[in-house]
Amino acid sequence: FRATLAKTQSCRLYLVMLTSLFLSARAIPSLITNSSLNPSDASKSPQFDQFRENPGLSDAAIKVPTAPWMKGPLLLRPDEILDTSHHHEKRIKGKNDEEKTFKALNRRESGVRGMKAMKKIVRKVEKLDENSDSEETQMDDGEFKSFGRIAEKAESEKRFGGKMPWEREEERFILRRTKKERVPTTADLILDEALLIRLRREASKMRKWLNVRKAGVTETVVNDIRSIWKSNELAMVRFDVPLCRNMERAQEIIEMKTGGLVVLSKKEFLVVYRGPPSNSSEKTNSEISSSLYEREADRLLNGLGPRYMDWWMRRPFPVDADLLPEVVPGYRTPSRRCPPNTRANLSDQELTYLRNLAQALPFHFVLGRNHGLQGLASAIVKLWEKCVIAKIAIKWGALNTNNEAMADELKHLTGGVLILRNRYLVILYRGKDFLSDEVADLVEDRERLLRRYQHFEETKRESDIEILEVVTNGKPTVETSKTGTLLEFQELQRKFGEMEMGNLETEAEKAKLEKELKSQEHKLSILRLKIDKSTMELFKLNSLWKPSERDDDIEILTNEERECLRRIGLKMNSSLVLGRRGVFAGVMEGLHQHWKHREVAKVITMQKIFSRVVYTAKALEAESNGVLISIEKLREGHAILIYRGKNYKRPSPKLMAQNLLTKRKALQRSVAMQRLGSLKFFAYQRERAIEDLKVRLVNLQDCF
Repeated sequence: FRATLAKTQSCRLYLVMLTSLFLSARAIPSLITNSSLNPSDASKSPQFDQFRENPGLSDAAIKVPTAPWMKGPLLLRPDEILDTSHHHEKRIKGKNDEEKTFKALNRRESGVRGMKAMKKIVRKVEKLDENSDSEETQMDDGEFKSFGRIAEKAESEKRFGGKMPWEREEERFILRRTKKERVPTTADLILDEALLIRLRREASKMRKWLNVRKAGVTETVVNDIRSIWKSNELAMVRFDVPLCRNMERAQEIIEMKTGGLVVLSKKEFLVVYRGPPSNSSEKTNSEISSSLYEREADRLLNGLGPRYMDWWMRRPFPVDADLLPEVVPGYRTPSRRCPPNTRANLSDQELTYLRNLAQALPFHFVLGRNHGLQGLASAIVKLWEKCVIAKIAIKWGALNTNNEAMADELKHLTGGVLILRNRYLVILYRGKDFLSDEVADLVEDRERLLRRYQHFEETKRESDIEILEVVTNGKPTVETSKTGTLLEFQELQRKFGEMEMGNLETEAEKAKLEKELKSQEHKLSILRLKIDKSTMELFKLNSLWKPSERDDDIEILTNEERECLRRIGLKMNSSLVLGRRGVFAGVMEGLHQHWKHREVAKVITMQKIFSRVVYTAKALEAESNGVLISIEKLREGHAILIYRGKNYKRPSPKLMAQNLLTKRKALQRSVAMQRLGSLKFFAYQRERAIEDLKVRLVNLQDCF
């Protein structure tokens, strides 16, 4: 407090001194002591006569006023005193001009600089150009303009890099996206303008609507709309996916099914007007100008089946596969024959190309059921005669659809190649070996003709073969030679080929099993070599670890003491976590560090087998010479509570856990144990597989 008071008094004294100095400076503002300035003006000034000790002497010392804290007087010669009254005024005036200029250029003052000031300058220059008519103050127009341009260009290049500050940059050419022209709706063409404005005003105030789910505009939705029309001439409908993504198509569907007119469309909402009573029965058949793409797609789908009018995407409307028959009498899978020097399987590049090709194609069918797809398969085969890819969409809102079952049945019925399948679509490729009905008939006719020619050739050959007389046991026999004929080949094939046909599959299966058995035995031998190597590594690491034996002289604790220590240990927040390395030297150091501050240490282990937890607890008790209190099951693992003992003495760091592994060696031992366990597990699997293969070989040989 005294030190603070002393500081306060010293500050007050300093302020008093500064105040007196300021007042003395204001009393005589024109006196400045400077020996380097001009002394002649000071000697001539009459203001300093009153301060001279002897006015008659020009070189006598002058007494100058001093500050209050100066003890003695201040005497200066006349040449050391300068009268700066006039110079000071001039300097201050020039300084004020400079400050004004500086403020005008740097401060943010309205009307002095910036965009407004530059605009004023430009206006004044333009007025000068317009009003300057006198010949004395004007040069020739061409010379003045050329000189102005040259001067302006030089100045702009020098200061502003090629342009003046008020010059604007040239407007960039921006190609804006043209807005889509609004196509007049049916309501715009039919209803009066006043009525349409009134209906839209009422529709904008509506706050209740009818939801259209994924199934689309069903019969139930149509009935609900018509029931609303009985009490109100407008009905608001809100569309869910997928129709909300194409509101133009949604408007077409709802006008077609309800017979009303859409007067307002906003986001996923449509307001439908029931129409005037007199014109409710009339149907407007507006001609829709379709594109070439739509016309070609319609031509492709004509004759395949009824169209799906609730289609939520762009035209054309695909075929509704649910309306096709489930069973087609006499249907059979189309015949297939791959061209020569061609593989039926698709490569990765071909598959990618077909997927990219299918992306731009329209959907051909819409499907909502999983089974009974013979009618759809017949339509797909008919489509494949014109298009190599069949694209099938799965209906939104259909119950219990399974695209995998759909794709499997269609593959089985058509024999095509599945390109893509997901929850929204199935794409089938007809395959390289696909033959249409016409081509298959031509191939069959050609084969029939070839067999007829072969038969004709065989009969002609038999008629021209010589009859040989073969004498056997003195009796002549007549035989027709069949050497080199088709009949000989057929007989040989019938005699030997069909007899071995049954055993061919058995031999192939036997060879396959023997090859698999040899492969499994080779893999098992490699695993056994790895097991031997891992065993040697683990043996070397275990030889470095010499676990201590449990001391027989253990402190005896009563049940009350054990219970008390157990509760203390469970309430402890600090714990020692035991990882995959197990018990090593670092664990012992951490345990003794815990015992340095508390009597009980809590060790948490993540081992799941309780026998391993007990083994770890006994190892900790033996290595630390502590007392095991209990083993508790926790949510994160098991907690091992160890008491340090009543006669605990911390061992020296040099002698602490010298018989245990280091941190690095402990990790190597853990990895080696894990590797050995995995190798033994895989070896056991190989042995079981080998035994199964041997059993299958024995059974196959018995059948043979």
